[in-house]
Amino acid sequence: MRVYNNFNEMDRDLKYIKLQQQVHQETIKLQINEVKESLSAVSMLSNIIGTITKKAVVLKVVNKVLGRKK
Repeated sequence: MRVYNNFNEMDRDLKYIKLQQQVHQETIKLQINEVKESLSAVSMLSNIIGTITKKAVVLKVVNKVLGRKK
């Protein structure tokens, strides 16, 4: 436990703690928004479409290299 010599020291530490709390709250808000964005339907759909497209392109290239036709 810290011993304070005057009220100015206490006020300074209280302001510091309050600012720390505000920074932590803003950090949490940003992280929540990032999670919401990553879980949004549009984001998930674009990730799925991107993955399917990549796999289709790779499959087409492999079939072309191996000389296979559908």
